[in-house]
Amino acid sequence: MAEEIKKRWYVLRTIGGKERKVKEYIDKEIDALGLTEYVSQVLIPTEKVYQVRNGKKISKERNFYPGYVLIEASLVGEIPHILRNITNVIGFLGDTRGGAPAPLRKNEIQRILGTVDELAQQDVEFETQYHVGEMVKVTDGPFNGFSGEIKEVNNDNKKLKVMVKIFGRETPLELSFVQVEKE
Repeated sequence: MAEEIKKRWYVLRTIGGKERKVKEYIDKEIDALGLTEYVSQVLIPTEKVYQVRNGKKISKERNFYPGYVLIEASLVGEIPHILRNITNVIGFLGDTRGGAPAPLRKNEIQRILGTVDELAQQDVEFETQYHVGEMVKVTDGPFNGFSGEIKEVNNDNKKLKVMVKIFGRETPLELSFVQVEKE
């Protein structure tokens, strides 16, 4: 029976915006060198965010920790050297000069992975933050094209109370975040 290889979680620092490329390079390199038993997971924590553009709700994934890639590995032999020399990798987080990279503590990785699980389950998060006193333009519904000032923000229900001038009179409207855009 083969001895089980003990793996820990480490953080690789990467050039911002190149996290996906780094993950691809690591996966290819590990497969090509036959080191899959030493490097088991390469993870880029992301969250799903929704933006409103031109009245349409657009979803996209955003990196939760830009410039970092999590890796579960056993850093033995040449593996740290191979990982450090992958294109767009700056080095390990917590790297001491000439020393071994510092692994994440168990509670840190559980918190990060727990956060990732929560974010995967969340359905809607808006990138646009609204504040009382800001001006917004209504982009959907019967008051499409009207502008008004935010009087109240309810982040839990993703609703706004907006005062809009209709025929010279201020009228309160309750609108969803997706029905307005900042002016």
